[in-house]
Formats: sequence, structure tokens, C-alpha cells
Amino acid sequence: MTRDGFATEQVEEAPIAREDGPITQPKRLRAAGRARSDLIPRQVLFGNPERTSVGISPDGRFLSWVAPAGGVLNVWVAESDGLARARPITVSDERPITQYRWTYDGRHLLYWQDSGGDENFRLFKVDVITGQELELVSVRGSRIEVYATSERHPDAVMVGSNERDQRLFDVFRVNLRSGERALVFENTHGFVEYVFDADLNPRLGQRMTADGSAEWLRLDPLVVGEGEVFEHVPAADVLTTGFFGFDAAGTQLYGYSSHERDTAALVQVDMGTGRRTVLYEDARVDLSQIVVHPRLRTPQAVQVNHDRPRLVAIDAAIRADLEALADLDRAGGAPEIVARTLEDDVWIVRFDCDRASPKFYRWARVERRGELLFSAQPSLDQHVLARMGAVSLRARDGLTLLGYLSLPPDADPRETGRPETALPLVLLVHGGPWMRDTWGFRPLHQTLANRGYAVLSINYRGSTGFGKDFVNRGNREWGKKMQDDLLDAVAWAVAEGIAHPEKVCIMGGSYGGYAALAGLTLTPDVFACAIDIVGPSNIVSLMEALPPYWAPMIAQFHHRVGDPRTEAGKQALLEVSPLTHVSRIQRPLLIGQGANDPRVKKQESDQIVAAMQAKEIPVSYVVFPDEGHGFARSENTVAFIAVVEAFLSVHLGGWFEPLTRAELEASSLTVEAGQDELPGLPD
Repeated sequence: MTRDGFATEQVEEAPIAREDGPITQPKRLRAAGRARSDLIPRQVLFGNPERTSVGISPDGRFLSWVAPAGGVLNVWVAESDGLARARPITVSDERPITQYRWTYDGRHLLYWQDSGGDENFRLFKVDVITGQELELVSVRGSRIEVYATSERHPDAVMVGSNERDQRLFDVFRVNLRSGERALVFENTHGFVEYVFDADLNPRLGQRMTADGSAEWLRLDPLVVGEGEVFEHVPAADVLTTGFFGFDAAGTQLYGYSSHERDTAALVQVDMGTGRRTVLYEDARVDLSQIVVHPRLRTPQAVQVNHDRPRLVAIDAAIRADLEALADLDRAGGAPEIVARTLEDDVWIVRFDCDRASPKFYRWARVERRGELLFSAQPSLDQHVLARMGAVSLRARDGLTLLGYLSLPPDADPRETGRPETALPLVLLVHGGPWMRDTWGFRPLHQTLANRGYAVLSINYRGSTGFGKDFVNRGNREWGKKMQDDLLDAVAWAVAEGIAHPEKVCIMGGSYGGYAALAGLTLTPDVFACAIDIVGPSNIVSLMEALPPYWAPMIAQFHHRVGDPRTEAGKQALLEVSPLTHVSRIQRPLLIGQGANDPRVKKQESDQIVAAMQAKEIPVSYVVFPDEGHGFARSENTVAFIAVVEAFLSVHLGGWFEPLTRAELEASSLTVEAGQDELPGLPD
């Protein structure tokens, strides 16, 4: 085997697999990739982390984190001075628990969980002393959203529930001790977002208007009327303008705004005088995160993320801490403050690095001393990982696009950012589309680079984070200029000697899955193959089947994607829907889908698979019956990545780690079509 070999092998039969060993292809399999045993194991890259999501109780007495218990991710708790005595405090034995938060009494944790990926989250509390668990809000078929807690009311949590009307979330105050809840108000106004003060009063609510703009209303008068419009946000600013909290006194409101500027700046609004002050702005990018004092509730720092994230102090009280943090992690990771005590004397800091496992430190502010707590996946540090380098290129209309490139380490031994010879390339397209790719440790980038591929992610127009002009350039450009940006990225990679022009795969999830399908249908000669994960195939049917609680935001879809309510609008969406152009597909396609996906329903994948089969066009289709919009169970992720590796090995020529029987049986993977193109799967 040579590092630059691309050929695939055609076989008629293969050896019988051992019961506990790699599963090789059965006799009827036609396609075979190139197996290799010395790759970084999938289990290391995609298996359950050893520890992650580290937190601290408000009083500093306990540390918490998410770690496996019985093979399933659960929340663990330990006394801050007794980590060796940690114990799991939740007992999920099926679906991983990944979202939790401390209450201000310092004794209870809240966590929320759905069923099989349906996103109908239920809310639970657990007593960290006794282990007693209580489901706080139990309304089957509805969805719970956690809004706010406060140290002034440690026994309360504000939640939203759509049990009365599946489209709208009414606001409730729930007593953490008794579980009793009280209705604060019925949301008959179409609110999609709220801002609470330190006394848990809802002070502002956001609702969308028919033209795609937004209104923020004062909520105090809502008990008797519609309320006063506090701010109107034009449609062009909706994704870059909003509010997130009040100071402790409730007199100063904080938010982010692109009003009279391009990028989202941190702003302060005096609720008495109406005076607005810009606290920080960056001309290149929107501010991505705000660090807020736990008791004073005032902004102290912002995260600025152009090519890589960095923390910038706006409060002199923490400037020295942030400067000291820069020297704490030897791997050169980017710090993020993920938890703090109420007195702000202890921080939990996460460092993200492209070539090392994420690490968690406890930072003592008085001594300005950091202590390494955990590495999320220590076994990663035994392997040589790929560098993720920022790249910049010009789209055909001159727009600058920022992206990230990862190369196999032995293909770029001098770390010049260019391989010694052109490689097969995987173009990874982020979902949303209203989000962005960022620098850091990315398991999929590492896996693909380790298997012999160059990996390129590009922030195409419509991505958030680069100002309102950049995101608005993506309006109604699905399959058009947004897709052109991806094609321009491929052309750039070929011109730079990075990519082999005939060995490029387009891969992505959600919107990225749509882009993969569009790549095969709208430009059938560009890509050697495509991988679609929970991507829509028909934009019209996608909008028709959105969850009911997305209804108040449908105007944003009409504004930014297209409006199917008119015949012309519907036709325009069908023209850029991959399902319309199925007959043009010439290259191999792999589709991964969660059966319970509430956002991109399984029918989106079913219908394009059926259309391809009707035209006798080969397609491989794998489904996970216990997943939704993406794969939450690590066992399913591992199995799907195994399929991806094998598929790419056949069609691009890299290596794959053979799927083991244990991996397969631990997952819920089912193959609904095209098993012959997936090496390593049994009948």
C-alpha cells in the first residue's frame, strides 16, 4: 500500500470474520476499500470521553462532570477536595445525559433529556447529597426549555412549556423542592425568546414579524395588554442583534447589536434614560461569547473569534487572570471560562487545542494558580494529531472566505500548510447554515486526516460570526452563491496543490447534508462522492414538516431561504432542491439518518433514496432508529464513522479501520439500501 494510492479493489469473496475480530465483507460484496490496523482507533476519537462538561457548585463545595457510568454518559459529582471519591449522580442507562446545570442552593443539579432524539426535553432535578431524583415537569409529548435561575431565589427555576399550544412556550416558575409550578403568563403573543432579571421577572420578550424582522417588547404590562415595543430589529440585523441579561440592580440591560455597524458589538442600555453605550466591538467578527460576573451580572470579557478564539478583558478586575491563563496550557489551547463560583474566587477553564485532547483546569483567582483537573480523552495524547490551520480565499465575486485545513501529518512534515503531493480531499460543510466553523480539536477532521485525506472546512456566505453583511449575502442563495463558495473552495484547494481534482468528496450534516446532495445534483461532475447526514432533499417539504414550535420563526425561513406560499417562490425552492434533479446524479452517495429527527424528518432521506432507486441509481442508506438530528449515542457515532471510512476508502482511496462485531452490535445501525458499497458490514 502506498500513501498516495487511489485505486479501489473489486472482490468476489472474503474470509469469514472471527467472532470478536474485524468483520470483513461477505461473499456478495463488490466494493472493497483498504483496511489498516495501525490507525488512530475510532473508539479513541468518537467513543465516550473520559470526562467532559466540568462544572462547579456555586459555593465551590462540589465539582461535577459528565463521564460514562455503565457505558452511558451520566453526571458525576465529587467534593472539591476529594475527586477520587466521585460518584455518578444520575442513572441513565440508555440515552446519554450531556446537559446539566447547578442550582443556587448548591445541593441540586438540573438536567434535561429527550427520548430517542425527538427533542421533546424533560426536566429533572437530583439531590447531590441523597441521590434522590425528581422529574420536575412531566408532560409527555411536549418540550421543556430552561430559562433562568438566580441566587436570590435558590429554590426556583423559570421554564417554558408548549403543552398548551405546541407552537408556543408558556412561562412557568417551578419550585425546586416541591416540584410545584405556577404559570407566570400564557404566551399568546408569539414570543420565541425572553430576558429575565435577577429576581426571575421576565422583563423582555422577542417575537418575529411577518417580514422577518423582530420586536422586543416590555413584558410587565402583558398581564393587561400587548405591552410596549422596546426595540424593533430590522430583518437584516436579526441574527446579529439581541439582548441577554440585566445587571444585578435591573437597571442596565446588556446585549449585542449590529445597529449602525456591520459586526455585532457588546452594548449596554440604561433602562431609565435609554442611553446606549458600546462596550466592545471588533470590525472583523461578531463577538461570540460574553463572560458575565456571577453575582453582579455585568460583562467582564468577550470572546473574539476570527481565525482562532481569544478572550479580551473589558473589566480590569480580571485582566491579570486572563493574561495568566494564556501561559497555563502548554499545548497552546484557547481558554474558555466554563463555570465559576458565586463569589468568583474559583473558575473552571477549558482549553481547546487542535492537536490535543481538551483539558479542564481549576483556576484559583486569589493565588492566580491553575490546577489540571482532567483531560477529556487522555488516550488521544498518545497519538500524532493533525494541525488545523486557518486559510483564506477569495470567492468568484471577490468575497473573502475563512476556513480551516487539516492535513495528514506525514503529508506535510514541515507544517507548511501544503502537502508534498496532492491528496484526496473531504470538503466538510457545517450545518445551520447560520453558524460557523471554528478552530480547535475536531474528531472528524482528525479521523479523516489520519485515514489519508486533506480536510477542508469553509465558512461560506450565510455563515454567522462575520457580520451582518456576510450572513445576509446568503439570503435565498441555497444552491446558488452559497454553493458557489464551496465550489470555489475546491478550485482553490486544487490550484494550491492540496487536492487531487478527481478525488474530492463533499460531506456535511443538516444544511451541510443539503450541500452534499446539491453537490451531486447541481454540479454532478465536480465531486467523486458525497456523504449526507440528516440533510433535506426538498426545501419545500422541509418547511412543511418543521416542528410546530418553529412556527413563530417561519418568517425567518421565508426571508432567508425562500417563501413557498407563492407559486413563484415554491418553484424557486424546487429548482434548488436536490430531489428535483435526482436523474443528474452520477457519483456514489452515502446517507445517514436518525429515524426520530424532528427538524429534518426521515422522509427527506427516504424520498431521495426512493427516487434514486426508481431510476436505478446506486445509493447507500443507513438509519439509526434511536437517534434524531445527529447521533447522540457514542456507539452509533462510532458505527456511522466506520461506514464513512469504508465508503471513502472505496471511492477516494484512503484507509479504513475495519468494523468490529462488538461495535456493530452495540449500535442500532440498520442498512436500508446499498450495503454492497460498504465494506465490512455483514449480511
